[in-house]
Amino acid sequence: MKFVGAHISASGGVENAPVNAHLIGAKAFAFFTKNQRQWFAAPYTQQNIDLFKSRCEEYGYSPDHILPHDSYLINLGHPEEEGLNKSRSAFFDEMKRCEQLGLNRLNFHPGSHLNQLSVDDCLDRIAESINLSLERTNGVTAVIENTAGQGTNLGHTFEQIAHIIDKVEDKSRVGACLDTAHTLASGYEIRTRDGFENTFRQFEEIIGFSYLKGMHVNDSKKELASRVDRHDSLGKGLMNMEVFSLIMNDNRFDNIPLILETPDETLWAEEIEQLYSLITHH
Repeated sequence: MKFVGAHISASGGVENAPVNAHLIGAKAFAFFTKNQRQWFAAPYTQQNIDLFKSRCEEYGYSPDHILPHDSYLINLGHPEEEGLNKSRSAFFDEMKRCEQLGLNRLNFHPGSHLNQLSVDDCLDRIAESINLSLERTNGVTAVIENTAGQGTNLGHTFEQIAHIIDKVEDKSRVGACLDTAHTLASGYEIRTRDGFENTFRQFEEIIGFSYLKGMHVNDSKKELASRVDRHDSLGKGLMNMEVFSLIMNDNRFDNIPLILETPDETLWAEEIEQLYSLITHH
């Protein structure tokens, strides 16, 4: 079964996210656990936590279909001590918030070498950052998102994600999230049936579907291998609906959150319906 939703606003309190998801007919949702543009945020109150949990229950959202996202400021592969320590402590705070909310995954962009570290050293540092947070939390899986490879961002090849996973000690608490726009921009042709099958054959061989914990379903404003991260609304960018149809009819993408991060949130309810309408077999 497919669980489609969107990256929902949690402004006014984390407990508003499930309500906002329900309003657009989402069966899954993502949200920022705190303001994504600030390093620090007030801790959740017990009321925030209780309301979030009761509303998830009321609207039928299981933790398996909720994919919180960490702050964009965090760089777990930061080459400098100060930036690294700040990022690690912020990441731990976000993992802790997920644990408090009873959630089982946290999605994040792996990190950037900023031209000061080799790729391998940076990937090792990211894995070490993940290990430090896993040691101090319970039940939350660190979900590495593939990137478009813009600037010095790592995680744009399946091999880089596999490298990080390989160095994470607790394999039961690490996973991957694939963003369709990032996948295309980083150089994987997923718009044709052959390209799609080839890409996911590689994914299975290099990472493995057992690690897939979520997807971001986005069209792209930028071309194949552009290495530029720009999302577009479904069917309005450089992809065609074929790729989304292939995802919706492939049982390898069942039972994980399929999250829209398309730029026009007024279209989300419609885009969710559109994705479900692509399902041809039942």
